[in-house]
Amino acid sequence: MVNEVEREIQVLQHYLNEYGQQLEVLSQQLQMIEHGRAEASAAVEALTGIDTAEDGTVLLPVGGGVTLRVRVLDPDRVLLSIGSGVVVERQNAEARSFLEDRMLEMEASAKRLTETLGKIQGQANEVAQRLDQIYRSVQQQGQAPPATG
Repeated sequence: MVNEVEREIQVLQHYLNEYGQQLEVLSQQLQMIEHGRAEASAAVEALTGIDTAEDGTVLLPVGGGVTLRVRVLDPDRVLLSIGSGVVVERQNAEARSFLEDRMLEMEASAKRLTETLGKIQGQANEVAQRLDQIYRSVQQQGQAPPATG
């Protein structure tokens, strides 16, 4: 009986560890998607600002809290990274549309990831509850919980 309990505890702890690792990976993926969506949103906003600037002067953040006031020579032509290191020249409106579509795709991916995270978290909770039941049962029987490791 004790060997069966020890074996079940080991298996459940293994599952719990696996679920924890899956949750970690999926959470990192979700953060990457959210970061990408925020970048695309900022780019759409910047392209809109460039398109509506009367004299072609816009603020350009260059990093480290530094922003430059620059005049855009051709506000209707932008360079757009479409993935895998490929950059194409597009009209401002086309680039905005591409980025907005990309944002919709990222939102759908984030939704699917969030649903998967919820399912895995639910499974992990079930395993944790079963482990808790086993430990309480062992304690009620007056035995020390089996050592695992």
